[in-house]
Amino acid sequence: MFYQKLGSGPNTVIIPNAVHMFDSFKHLAEHRTVLFYDIRNRGASDSVSDRSKLERGIHHDVDDLDAVRRHFEIDKVDVIGHSYVGMTVILYALKYPAHVRRMIQIGAMQPDAATQYPAHLTNADATLTAFLAKIAQNPSCKEFWALAQTLMVANPADAHKVHWSPCDYPNEANFMKPLTEHIFPSIRALHLSDEDLSKVQSPVLTIHGTMDRQSPYGGGREWALRLPDARLVTVENAAHVPWIEAPEIVFGAIETFLDGAWPEAAQTVTSLDAGL
Repeated sequence: MFYQKLGSGPNTVIIPNAVHMFDSFKHLAEHRTVLFYDIRNRGASDSVSDRSKLERGIHHDVDDLDAVRRHFEIDKVDVIGHSYVGMTVILYALKYPAHVRRMIQIGAMQPDAATQYPAHLTNADATLTAFLAKIAQNPSCKEFWALAQTLMVANPADAHKVHWSPCDYPNEANFMKPLTEHIFPSIRALHLSDEDLSKVQSPVLTIHGTMDRQSPYGGGREWALRLPDARLVTVENAAHVPWIEAPEIVFGAIETFLDGAWPEAAQTVTSLDAGL
């Protein structure tokens, strides 16, 4: 796996998906050690074709995260997971609880993929419909990415702000195959009970945009509701990459949380619809 290590602070943050998070999150290394790495089959990491090494899906990603921790001989880590990796960090805390200090989810996939949220907690608009129609046509990486950029921001006109280009990495062109054939099915097979989630004892900060089309905002509320020590930062008028559209809110919350406190914007969630 490809990695980049920055900083030398006493606390270490691990951030999977260097391919699209490195440039935006590297400033976190000013006061701490930050380890970025690309998940298998992503970015600059090796592509894995052996089915036996793919069939466990997200559970392989969980063990890969711990492989990074062990490689650098770190006892406890903070972990930041975006999108479906927001699920990975929770599974990591369940399997390796002794090695987790704090966790941050950004635009995390919902706790149960089968859950249907009410319309006001889901942003299924025309941009999402166009995207789903396009991917059914098996587009090239560049065609796919041009449309995906519009999906990631609340206002499609701001797509240019999503500046990374995953198609520059050969593995990115093939990433959808392991994602759809192995990772997503392994996630759909998960049905985390309240008893399961009660075992996640580390503090969790969930950051979620209200206009997220890929991971519904209802999922962010549900994580904060069901995890025993979690709070939610709601980012109004932001979609799947809220740090692009509201950097001061997102990074201000992250810095405060990693320093050991709950950010002022972080709210305790007592019901799925409260305050909406």
